[in-house]
Amino acid sequence: MSTPFSGGCRCGAVRYTSKAAPMFAGHCHCRDCQYASGGGFSTVLLVPADAVDVKGKTNEFTVTADNGNQVTRRFCPTCGTPMFSVLSGNPNALVIKAGTLDDPSWVKPAMHIWTKSAQPWSEFSGTLPKIEGQPG
Repeated sequence: MSTPFSGGCRCGAVRYTSKAAPMFAGHCHCRDCQYASGGGFSTVLLVPADAVDVKGKTNEFTVTADNGNQVTRRFCPTCGTPMFSVLSGNPNALVIKAGTLDDPSWVKPAMHIWTKSAQPWSEFSGTLPKIEGQPG
C-alpha cells in the first residue's frame, strides 16, 4: 500500500485521507462490529488519529464494548455508511472501516479478533491467527 490513502462514504458526503500507514488491520467479530457491519464481522484498520483528515460531517453513536471501554461509531448521516470508530481505551487512534477505502484491495488483515463472539456461520479458512478477545 502507499500513503497517503483515502476513502469515503457511499454518497461522497464524507471523505478522508490518512498520511500514515495502518498500525493494525484485522477482522473484528465482536457483537458490536456485527451490528455496525450488518454481517459476521467488520474488517478494520487502526491508524494514528492525528494522521487522518476528515472532510464532511458524521453522526455518532456510543456504546460500551465487551471489554468495558466506550466505542464511538461514526457514520455518514446521509447514506448511513459506517466509517470510523474511536475507542476510549486508545483515544489517539482511529479505526477506519476497510470497506470505505477508495482501493480496499491492498488491505492485509493480520488476524481475527473477538472470535469468542463469532457467529457459527462465520468462515475461518486460511491461516490468520484467531484471538478470542482484544489483542494485547
